Amino acid sequence: MTGVQTTPIPGLVVLDLAVHRDARGWFKENWHRERMVAQGLPDFGPVQNNISFNATRGVTRGVHAEPWDKLVSVASGRVFAAWVDLRAGDSFGATFWTEVDEGVAVFVPRGVGNSYQALEDGTVYSYLVNDHYVPGFSYPAVHLADETAGIPWPIPLDEAEVSDKDRVNPRLAEVTPMQPKRTLVTGCNGQLGRALAPLFPDATLVDLDELDITDPKALAAWPWQDYDLIVNAAAYTAVDRAETSEGRTAAWAANAAAPAALAAVAARHGITLVHYSTDYVFDGAAVEGGHREDEPFAPLGVYGQTKAAGDLAVGTAPKHYVLRTSWVIGDGHNFVRTMARLAADGVDPAVVDDQVGRLTFAAELARATHHLVTSGAPYGTYNVTNGGEPRSWADYARRVFELTGHDPARVSSVTTEEYGAGKDLAPRPLHSTLALDKIAATGFVSTDADVALTEYLSHLD
Repeated sequence: MTGVQTTPIPGLVVLDLAVHRDARGWFKENWHRERMVAQGLPDFGPVQNNISFNATRGVTRGVHAEPWDKLVSVASGRVFAAWVDLRAGDSFGATFWTEVDEGVAVFVPRGVGNSYQALEDGTVYSYLVNDHYVPGFSYPAVHLADETAGIPWPIPLDEAEVSDKDRVNPRLAEVTPMQPKRTLVTGCNGQLGRALAPLFPDATLVDLDELDITDPKALAAWPWQDYDLIVNAAAYTAVDRAETSEGRTAAWAANAAAPAALAAVAARHGITLVHYSTDYVFDGAAVEGGHREDEPFAPLGVYGQTKAAGDLAVGTAPKHYVLRTSWVIGDGHNFVRTMARLAADGVDPAVVDDQVGRLTFAAELARATHHLVTSGAPYGTYNVTNGGEPRSWADYARRVFELTGHDPARVSSVTTEEYGAGKDLAPRPLHSTLALDKIAATGFVSTDADVALTEYLSHLD
Protein backbone atom coordinates (compact mmCIF):
# COMPACT_ATOMS: atom_id res chain seq x y z
CA MET A 1 0.00 0.00 0.00
CA THR A 2 1.37 3.38 -0.98
CA GLY A 3 -1.12 5.80 0.59
CA VAL A 4 -4.57 6.62 1.98
CA GLN A 5 -6.85 9.36 0.66
CA THR A 6 -9.75 10.80 2.64
CA THR A 7 -13.08 11.69 1.00
CA PRO A 8 -16.06 13.98 1.67
CA ILE A 9 -17.82 11.00 3.30
CA PRO A 10 -16.54 10.53 6.88
CA GLY A 11 -14.76 7.21 7.24
CA LEU A 12 -14.75 6.40 3.52
CA VAL A 13 -11.10 6.18 2.45
CA VAL A 14 -9.33 5.28 -0.79
CA LEU A 15 -6.21 3.13 -0.60
CA ASP A 16 -3.53 3.13 -3.28
CA LEU A 17 -2.22 -0.42 -3.54
CA ALA A 18 1.23 -1.44 -4.71
CA VAL A 19 0.81 -3.67 -7.78
CA HIS A 20 3.82 -5.77 -8.78
CA ARG A 21 3.82 -6.55 -12.51
CA ASP A 22 5.87 -8.81 -14.77
CA ALA A 23 5.38 -10.81 -17.95
CA ARG A 24 3.08 -13.25 -16.17
CA GLY A 25 0.66 -10.58 -14.93
CA TRP A 26 0.55 -8.85 -11.56
CA PHE A 27 0.45 -9.44 -7.80
CA LYS A 28 -0.81 -7.25 -4.99
CA GLU A 29 -1.44 -7.48 -1.26
CA ASN A 30 -5.18 -6.93 -1.25
CA TRP A 31 -5.49 -6.97 2.54
CA HIS A 32 -2.60 -6.51 4.94
CA ARG A 33 -3.94 -5.85 8.42
CA GLU A 34 -0.77 -4.56 10.05
CA ARG A 35 0.24 -2.19 7.27
CA MET A 36 -3.25 -0.90 6.53
CA VAL A 37 -4.10 -0.25 10.15
CA ALA A 38 -0.80 1.57 10.53
CA GLN A 39 -1.85 3.82 7.63
CA GLY A 40 -5.12 4.70 9.38
CA LEU A 41 -7.56 2.05 8.17
CA PRO A 42 -9.87 0.84 10.98
CA ASP A 43 -9.04 -2.60 12.33
CA PHE A 44 -12.45 -3.74 11.15
CA GLY A 45 -12.04 -7.51 11.54
CA PRO A 46 -13.36 -9.02 8.28
CA VAL A 47 -15.18 -12.35 8.59
CA GLN A 48 -16.35 -12.98 5.01
CA ASN A 49 -14.96 -12.49 1.50
CA ASN A 50 -17.37 -12.00 -1.43
CA ILE A 51 -16.71 -11.96 -5.19
CA SER A 52 -18.93 -10.21 -7.74
CA PHE A 53 -18.56 -11.02 -11.45
CA ASN A 54 -19.97 -8.71 -14.13
CA ALA A 55 -20.06 -10.47 -17.49
CA THR A 56 -20.50 -7.40 -19.65
CA ARG A 57 -19.57 -3.74 -19.67
CA GLY A 58 -22.33 -1.56 -18.25
CA VAL A 59 -23.61 -3.81 -15.49
CA THR A 60 -24.57 -1.39 -12.71
CA ARG A 61 -25.46 -2.23 -9.12
CA GLY A 62 -26.65 -0.06 -6.22
CA VAL A 63 -26.98 2.20 -4.41
CA HIS A 64 -27.15 -0.10 -1.33
CA ALA A 65 -26.11 0.48 2.29
CA GLU A 66 -25.39 -2.48 4.54
CA PRO A 67 -24.93 -2.67 8.32
CA TRP A 68 -21.28 -3.71 8.11
CA ASP A 69 -17.95 -2.28 7.00
CA LYS A 70 -16.32 -3.50 3.80
CA LEU A 71 -13.06 -3.22 1.90
CA VAL A 72 -13.72 -3.20 -1.86
CA SER A 73 -11.13 -3.92 -4.56
CA VAL A 74 -10.96 -5.10 -8.16
CA ALA A 75 -9.46 -8.42 -9.22
CA SER A 76 -9.98 -7.96 -12.95
CA GLY A 77 -11.14 -5.08 -15.13
CA ARG A 78 -12.29 -1.66 -14.01
CA VAL A 79 -15.36 -0.25 -12.27
CA PHE A 80 -16.74 3.20 -11.75
CA ALA A 81 -17.75 3.27 -8.10
CA ALA A 82 -19.94 5.79 -6.29
CA TRP A 83 -21.00 6.14 -2.66
CA VAL A 84 -23.76 8.04 -0.90
CA ASP A 85 -23.77 8.47 2.87
CA LEU A 86 -27.07 7.04 4.12
CA ARG A 87 -26.23 7.26 7.82
CA ALA A 88 -28.23 9.47 10.16
CA GLY A 89 -26.31 12.64 10.91
CA ASP A 90 -24.85 15.77 9.35
CA SER A 91 -23.12 13.87 6.53
CA PHE A 92 -26.33 12.22 5.27
CA GLY A 93 -26.41 12.57 1.48
CA ALA A 94 -22.69 13.28 1.04
CA THR A 95 -21.33 11.65 -2.14
CA PHE A 96 -18.04 10.49 -3.60
CA TRP A 97 -17.08 8.62 -6.76
CA THR A 98 -13.92 7.32 -8.36
CA GLU A 99 -12.66 4.70 -10.80
CA VAL A 100 -11.34 1.50 -9.20
CA ASP A 101 -8.87 -0.84 -10.85
CA GLU A 102 -6.39 -3.36 -9.47
CA GLY A 103 -4.30 -0.57 -7.88
CA VAL A 104 -7.13 0.88 -5.76
CA ALA A 105 -9.12 -0.34 -2.76
CA VAL A 106 -11.83 1.54 -0.89
CA PHE A 107 -12.88 1.15 2.74
CA VAL A 108 -16.64 1.66 3.02
CA PRO A 109 -18.07 2.22 6.51
CA ARG A 110 -21.33 0.73 7.71
CA GLY A 111 -24.34 2.64 6.42
CA VAL A 112 -22.64 4.22 3.38
CA GLY A 113 -24.49 3.28 0.20
CA ASN A 114 -22.29 1.79 -2.51
CA SER A 115 -22.76 1.32 -6.24
CA TYR A 116 -20.60 -0.05 -9.06
CA GLN A 117 -20.66 0.13 -12.83
CA ALA A 118 -18.49 -2.26 -14.84
CA LEU A 119 -16.35 -0.44 -17.39
CA GLU A 120 -15.05 -3.62 -19.08
CA ASP A 121 -16.39 -7.06 -19.90
CA GLY A 122 -15.49 -9.72 -17.35
CA THR A 123 -15.03 -7.35 -14.46
CA VAL A 124 -14.49 -8.98 -11.07
CA TYR A 125 -14.45 -7.13 -7.79
CA SER A 126 -14.15 -8.50 -4.29
CA TYR A 127 -15.06 -7.19 -0.87
CA LEU A 128 -14.20 -8.17 2.65
CA VAL A 129 -16.99 -7.61 5.21
CA ASN A 130 -16.94 -7.75 9.00
CA ASP A 131 -20.33 -9.36 9.54
CA HIS A 132 -22.30 -12.16 7.96
CA TYR A 133 -25.26 -11.57 5.70
CA VAL A 134 -28.61 -12.27 7.38
CA PRO A 135 -31.50 -12.93 4.95
CA GLY A 136 -34.82 -11.23 5.44
CA PHE A 137 -33.60 -7.79 6.45
CA SER A 138 -34.14 -4.62 4.44
CA TYR A 139 -31.43 -1.95 4.39
CA PRO A 140 -31.42 1.63 3.04
CA ALA A 141 -31.02 2.11 -0.72
CA VAL A 142 -31.23 5.09 -3.05
CA HIS A 143 -32.00 5.37 -6.76
CA LEU A 144 -29.00 5.28 -9.08
CA ALA A 145 -30.28 8.38 -10.89
CA ASP A 146 -31.09 10.42 -7.79
CA GLU A 147 -30.80 14.06 -8.72
CA THR A 148 -29.45 15.13 -5.33
CA ALA A 149 -26.61 12.64 -5.45
CA GLY A 150 -25.89 13.59 -9.06
CA ILE A 151 -23.63 10.62 -9.82
CA PRO A 152 -21.99 11.11 -13.28
CA TRP A 153 -22.28 7.56 -14.62
CA PRO A 154 -19.79 7.04 -17.48
CA ILE A 155 -22.29 4.74 -19.18
CA PRO A 156 -25.77 6.33 -19.17
CA LEU A 157 -28.20 4.39 -17.04
CA ASP A 158 -30.63 3.93 -19.94
CA GLU A 159 -27.84 2.02 -21.71
CA ALA A 160 -26.71 0.12 -18.61
CA GLU A 161 -27.84 -3.25 -17.29
CA VAL A 162 -29.70 -2.57 -14.03
CA SER A 163 -31.79 -5.00 -12.01
CA ASP A 164 -35.54 -4.47 -11.67
CA LYS A 165 -35.08 -4.10 -7.93
CA ASP A 166 -32.52 -1.29 -8.29
CA ARG A 167 -34.71 0.56 -10.79
CA VAL A 168 -37.34 1.16 -8.10
CA ASN A 169 -35.07 2.26 -5.26
CA PRO A 170 -36.35 5.47 -3.62
CA ARG A 171 -35.01 8.97 -4.10
CA LEU A 172 -32.73 10.30 -1.37
CA ALA A 173 -35.48 12.45 0.16
CA GLU A 174 -37.51 9.30 0.80
CA VAL A 175 -34.73 7.25 2.40
CA THR A 176 -34.88 6.43 6.09
CA PRO A 177 -31.30 6.92 7.31
CA MET A 178 -29.44 4.05 8.90
CA GLN A 179 -29.16 4.64 12.64
CA PRO A 180 -25.82 4.26 14.40
CA LYS A 181 -25.06 1.10 16.31
CA ARG A 182 -26.32 1.06 19.85
CA THR A 183 -24.98 0.72 23.38
CA LEU A 184 -26.13 -2.05 25.72
CA VAL A 185 -25.99 -1.41 29.48
CA THR A 186 -26.47 -4.49 31.65
CA GLY A 187 -27.34 -4.28 35.34
CA CYS A 188 -29.29 -1.09 34.66
CA ASN A 189 -31.15 -1.11 37.99
CA GLY A 190 -28.03 -1.17 40.16
CA GLN A 191 -26.27 1.88 41.60
CA LEU A 192 -23.85 2.07 38.69
CA GLY A 193 -26.44 1.23 36.05
CA ARG A 194 -28.62 4.12 37.17
CA ALA A 195 -25.63 6.47 37.01
CA LEU A 196 -24.72 5.31 33.51
CA ALA A 197 -28.19 5.85 32.02
CA PRO A 198 -28.04 9.68 31.76
CA LEU A 199 -24.63 9.56 30.05
CA PHE A 200 -25.79 7.00 27.48
CA PRO A 201 -29.32 8.29 26.77
CA ASP A 202 -29.84 6.17 23.66
CA ALA A 203 -28.62 2.95 25.23
CA THR A 204 -30.62 -0.24 25.59
CA LEU A 205 -30.93 -0.71 29.36
CA VAL A 206 -31.37 -4.27 30.54
CA ASP A 207 -31.37 -6.16 33.79
CA LEU A 208 -31.68 -9.85 34.51
CA ASP A 209 -35.33 -9.98 33.44
CA GLU A 210 -34.60 -8.55 29.99
CA LEU A 211 -31.30 -10.31 29.32
CA ASP A 212 -29.81 -12.99 31.52
CA ILE A 213 -26.12 -12.78 30.63
CA THR A 214 -25.49 -16.07 32.42
CA ASP A 215 -27.82 -17.83 29.94
CA PRO A 216 -26.05 -18.93 26.71
CA LYS A 217 -29.37 -19.21 24.82
CA ALA A 218 -30.35 -15.66 25.76
CA LEU A 219 -26.98 -14.35 24.62
CA ALA A 220 -27.18 -16.25 21.32
CA ALA A 221 -30.62 -14.79 20.58
CA TRP A 222 -29.65 -11.16 21.20
CA PRO A 223 -29.26 -8.99 18.02
CA TRP A 224 -25.59 -8.19 18.53
CA GLN A 225 -25.22 -6.88 14.98
CA ASP A 226 -27.05 -3.75 16.18
CA TYR A 227 -24.51 -2.93 18.90
CA ASP A 228 -20.95 -1.63 19.07
CA LEU A 229 -20.62 -1.11 22.84
CA ILE A 230 -21.49 -3.29 25.83
CA VAL A 231 -21.25 -1.71 29.29
CA ASN A 232 -21.48 -4.56 31.78
CA ALA A 233 -22.63 -3.09 35.08
CA ALA A 234 -24.10 -6.41 36.25
CA ALA A 235 -22.29 -8.16 39.09
CA TYR A 236 -22.74 -10.24 42.21
CA THR A 237 -21.58 -7.97 45.05
CA ALA A 238 -22.74 -9.78 48.20
CA VAL A 239 -19.21 -10.23 49.52
CA ASP A 240 -20.12 -12.23 52.64
CA ARG A 241 -22.79 -14.36 50.97
CA ALA A 242 -20.27 -15.31 48.26
CA GLU A 243 -18.54 -17.46 50.88
CA THR A 244 -21.61 -19.72 51.19
CA SER A 245 -22.25 -22.69 48.90
CA GLU A 246 -25.21 -21.00 47.21
CA GLY A 247 -23.54 -17.61 46.98
CA ARG A 248 -20.32 -19.08 45.63
CA THR A 249 -22.18 -20.56 42.66
CA ALA A 250 -24.02 -17.33 41.96
CA ALA A 251 -20.86 -15.24 42.26
CA TRP A 252 -18.92 -17.39 39.83
CA ALA A 253 -21.80 -17.31 37.35
CA ALA A 254 -22.28 -13.52 37.43
CA ASN A 255 -18.70 -12.35 37.96
CA ALA A 256 -16.71 -14.84 35.90
CA ALA A 257 -18.80 -16.95 33.52
CA ALA A 258 -21.01 -14.08 32.32
CA PRO A 259 -18.11 -11.69 31.56
CA ALA A 260 -16.36 -14.54 29.73
CA ALA A 261 -19.46 -15.06 27.59
CA LEU A 262 -19.72 -11.33 26.87
CA ALA A 263 -16.03 -11.23 25.94
CA ALA A 264 -16.63 -14.00 23.39
CA VAL A 265 -19.59 -12.07 21.97
CA ALA A 266 -17.55 -8.86 21.82
CA ALA A 267 -14.65 -10.59 20.06
CA ARG A 268 -16.93 -12.27 17.54
CA HIS A 269 -18.84 -9.09 16.63
CA GLY A 270 -16.12 -6.46 17.00
CA ILE A 271 -17.88 -4.85 19.97
CA THR A 272 -16.16 -2.79 22.65
CA LEU A 273 -16.74 -4.32 26.09
CA VAL A 274 -16.63 -2.27 29.30
CA HIS A 275 -16.47 -4.19 32.57
CA TYR A 276 -16.03 -3.20 36.22
CA SER A 277 -13.56 -4.69 38.65
CA THR A 278 -12.67 -4.15 42.30
CA ASP A 279 -9.85 -3.67 44.77
CA TYR A 280 -10.86 -7.09 46.16
CA VAL A 281 -8.73 -8.74 43.46
CA PHE A 282 -5.75 -7.73 45.65
CA ASP A 283 -4.89 -8.89 49.16
CA GLY A 284 -4.82 -5.39 50.61
CA ALA A 285 -1.12 -5.27 51.38
CA ALA A 286 0.18 -1.73 51.72
CA VAL A 287 1.55 -0.40 48.42
CA GLU A 288 3.18 3.02 48.14
CA GLY A 289 1.00 5.21 45.95
CA GLY A 290 -1.77 2.61 45.82
CA HIS A 291 -2.40 -0.56 43.86
CA ARG A 292 -1.53 -0.23 40.17
CA GLU A 293 -3.33 -1.78 37.25
CA ASP A 294 -0.62 -4.34 36.54
CA GLU A 295 -0.24 -5.60 40.12
CA PRO A 296 -0.58 -9.41 40.30
CA PHE A 297 -3.90 -10.70 41.59
CA ALA A 298 -4.02 -12.02 45.17
CA PRO A 299 -7.70 -12.14 46.23
CA LEU A 300 -8.52 -13.05 49.81
CA GLY A 301 -12.04 -14.42 49.31
CA VAL A 302 -14.50 -15.86 46.83
CA TYR A 303 -15.84 -12.50 45.70
CA GLY A 304 -12.35 -11.28 44.80
CA GLN A 305 -11.52 -14.59 43.14
CA THR A 306 -14.57 -14.40 40.88
CA LYS A 307 -13.87 -10.79 39.96
CA ALA A 308 -10.24 -11.60 39.13
CA ALA A 309 -11.43 -14.41 36.87
CA GLY A 310 -13.82 -11.98 35.17
CA ASP A 311 -10.98 -9.51 34.60
CA LEU A 312 -8.91 -12.17 32.87
CA ALA A 313 -11.85 -13.25 30.71
CA VAL A 314 -12.71 -9.71 29.60
CA GLY A 315 -9.06 -9.20 28.65
CA THR A 316 -9.52 -11.71 25.83
CA ALA A 317 -11.82 -9.29 23.98
CA PRO A 318 -9.69 -7.27 21.53
CA LYS A 319 -11.55 -4.05 22.39
CA HIS A 320 -12.11 -3.84 26.13
CA TYR A 321 -11.95 -1.52 29.10
CA VAL A 322 -11.79 -2.86 32.65
CA LEU A 323 -12.48 -0.13 35.22
CA ARG A 324 -11.16 -1.22 38.62
CA THR A 325 -12.77 0.63 41.49
CA SER A 326 -13.47 0.57 45.24
CA TRP A 327 -16.05 1.59 47.83
CA VAL A 328 -18.84 2.48 45.38
CA ILE A 329 -21.54 4.92 46.52
CA GLY A 330 -24.60 5.54 44.38
CA ASP A 331 -28.37 5.64 44.25
CA GLY A 332 -29.29 2.84 46.63
CA HIS A 333 -28.30 1.24 49.91
CA ASN A 334 -24.70 2.12 50.73
CA PHE A 335 -22.31 3.12 53.51
CA VAL A 336 -22.86 6.89 53.23
CA ARG A 337 -26.64 6.59 53.38
CA THR A 338 -26.38 4.26 56.35
CA MET A 339 -24.13 6.67 58.26
CA ALA A 340 -26.43 9.61 57.47
CA ARG A 341 -29.43 7.64 58.73
CA LEU A 342 -27.66 6.57 61.92
CA ALA A 343 -26.63 10.16 62.57
CA ALA A 344 -30.21 11.35 62.17
CA ASP A 345 -31.57 8.50 64.34
CA GLY A 346 -29.22 9.25 67.22
CA VAL A 347 -27.22 6.06 66.82
CA ASP A 348 -23.50 6.22 67.65
CA PRO A 349 -21.78 3.65 65.42
CA ALA A 350 -18.46 1.88 65.81
CA VAL A 351 -16.72 1.87 62.42
CA VAL A 352 -13.53 0.11 61.29
CA ASP A 353 -10.50 2.37 61.08
CA ASP A 354 -7.83 0.02 59.67
CA GLN A 355 -9.34 -0.32 56.18
CA VAL A 356 -8.12 2.62 54.08
CA GLY A 357 -9.12 3.72 50.60
CA ARG A 358 -11.13 6.24 48.62
CA LEU A 359 -14.85 6.44 47.98
CA THR A 360 -16.00 6.07 44.39
CA PHE A 361 -19.29 7.72 43.60
CA ALA A 362 -21.24 5.97 40.89
CA ALA A 363 -21.52 9.22 38.96
CA GLU A 364 -17.70 9.45 38.88
CA LEU A 365 -17.41 5.88 37.63
CA ALA A 366 -20.01 6.56 34.94
CA ARG A 367 -18.21 9.76 33.93
CA ALA A 368 -14.92 7.87 33.61
CA THR A 369 -16.64 5.23 31.50
CA HIS A 370 -18.00 7.82 29.10
CA HIS A 371 -14.59 9.50 28.92
CA LEU A 372 -12.75 6.30 28.03
CA VAL A 373 -15.14 5.14 25.31
CA THR A 374 -15.43 8.56 23.67
CA SER A 375 -11.87 9.86 23.96
CA GLY A 376 -10.09 7.12 22.03
CA ALA A 377 -8.15 6.05 25.13
CA PRO A 378 -6.11 2.86 24.64
CA TYR A 379 -7.92 -0.32 25.57
CA GLY A 380 -7.00 -2.01 28.82
CA THR A 381 -7.48 -1.78 32.58
CA TYR A 382 -7.86 1.54 34.41
CA ASN A 383 -8.19 2.31 38.09
CA VAL A 384 -11.10 4.65 38.78
CA THR A 385 -12.00 6.17 42.15
CA ASN A 386 -12.64 9.68 43.35
CA GLY A 387 -9.48 11.60 44.15
CA GLY A 388 -8.07 13.14 47.31
CA GLU A 389 -6.35 11.74 50.37
CA PRO A 390 -7.22 8.13 51.25
CA ARG A 391 -9.23 7.72 54.46
CA SER A 392 -10.52 4.94 56.67
CA TRP A 393 -14.17 3.97 56.86
CA ALA A 394 -14.28 5.57 60.31
CA ASP A 395 -12.90 8.83 58.89
CA TYR A 396 -15.55 8.88 56.20
CA ALA A 397 -18.26 8.11 58.78
CA ARG A 398 -17.17 11.10 60.87
CA ARG A 399 -17.18 13.29 57.78
CA VAL A 400 -20.76 12.22 57.00
CA PHE A 401 -21.80 13.08 60.55
CA GLU A 402 -20.09 16.46 60.28
CA LEU A 403 -21.62 17.35 56.90
CA THR A 404 -25.10 16.42 58.10
CA GLY A 405 -24.81 18.66 61.16
CA HIS A 406 -23.97 16.04 63.79
CA ASP A 407 -21.07 15.60 66.16
CA PRO A 408 -18.40 13.46 64.45
CA ALA A 409 -17.11 12.40 67.85
CA ARG A 410 -20.17 10.16 68.09
CA VAL A 411 -18.37 7.76 65.70
CA SER A 412 -15.99 5.44 67.53
CA SER A 413 -13.26 3.27 65.98
CA VAL A 414 -12.79 -0.49 65.92
CA THR A 415 -10.38 -2.74 64.08
CA THR A 416 -11.52 -5.11 61.37
CA GLU A 417 -10.78 -8.02 63.68
CA GLU A 418 -12.81 -6.50 66.52
CA TYR A 419 -15.74 -5.68 64.22
CA GLY A 420 -15.79 -9.21 62.81
CA ALA A 421 -15.65 -11.04 66.13
CA GLY A 422 -18.50 -13.55 66.25
CA LYS A 423 -19.66 -12.65 62.73
CA ASP A 424 -19.44 -14.81 59.62
CA LEU A 425 -17.71 -12.26 57.39
CA ALA A 426 -15.55 -12.61 54.29
CA PRO A 427 -11.99 -11.28 54.52
CA ARG A 428 -11.55 -7.65 53.49
CA PRO A 429 -8.44 -5.97 52.06
CA LEU A 430 -7.03 -3.42 54.51
CA HIS A 431 -5.38 -1.18 51.93
CA SER A 432 -7.77 -0.43 49.05
CA THR A 433 -6.25 2.75 47.63
CA LEU A 434 -5.87 2.57 43.85
CA ALA A 435 -3.27 4.59 41.91
CA LEU A 436 -4.96 6.95 39.43
CA ASP A 437 -1.99 7.90 37.23
CA LYS A 438 -3.04 5.84 34.22
CA ILE A 439 -6.51 7.30 33.74
CA ALA A 440 -5.15 10.78 34.52
CA ALA A 441 -2.80 10.34 31.55
CA THR A 442 -5.86 10.06 29.27
CA GLY A 443 -7.01 13.53 30.33
CA PHE A 444 -9.51 12.46 32.99
CA VAL A 445 -9.49 14.66 36.12
CA SER A 446 -10.79 12.80 39.16
CA THR A 447 -13.19 14.69 41.43
CA ASP A 448 -12.01 14.93 45.02
CA ALA A 449 -13.93 12.44 47.17
CA ASP A 450 -14.70 15.07 49.82
CA VAL A 451 -16.20 17.40 47.20
CA ALA A 452 -18.26 14.54 45.78
CA LEU A 453 -19.38 13.48 49.28
CA THR A 454 -20.59 17.00 50.08
CA GLU A 455 -22.52 17.12 46.81
CA TYR A 456 -24.00 13.65 47.34
CA LEU A 457 -25.23 14.44 50.85
CA SER A 458 -26.80 17.69 49.69
CA HIS A 459 -29.22 15.67 47.55
CA LEU A 460 -30.23 13.11 50.16
CA ASP A 461 -33.75 13.33 51.54
